[in-house]
Amino acid sequence: MMIYDIIIRPVVTEKAMSLIEHKEYVFEVSKKANKLQVKDAIEQIYGVKVDRVNVINVKPRPRRVGKYKGYKRTFKKAYVKLSKESQEIKAFEI
Repeated sequence: MMIYDIIIRPVVTEKAMSLIEHKEYVFEVSKKANKLQVKDAIEQIYGVKVDRVNVINVKPRPRRVGKYKGYKRTFKKAYVKLSKESQEIKAFEI
């Protein structure tokens, strides 16, 4: 799996943006990726030093549009904590 296939997109939510001041970033990653692959991909793409990675599977939530019922899609989310001596990721700067 290529490194650009592992990292799908950064997650930009209120909670994710509040974690940036602690050098923790949130990414949506491939469902097949594991922690080591996510760590290597982040280090190669952004040129930073990763301290730890926590990965969770987000379950589908029910949605309804009129009389039609369905579910949102499932995805995998990774919380990436950078080391103290590492620089911040430039893509998240305001």
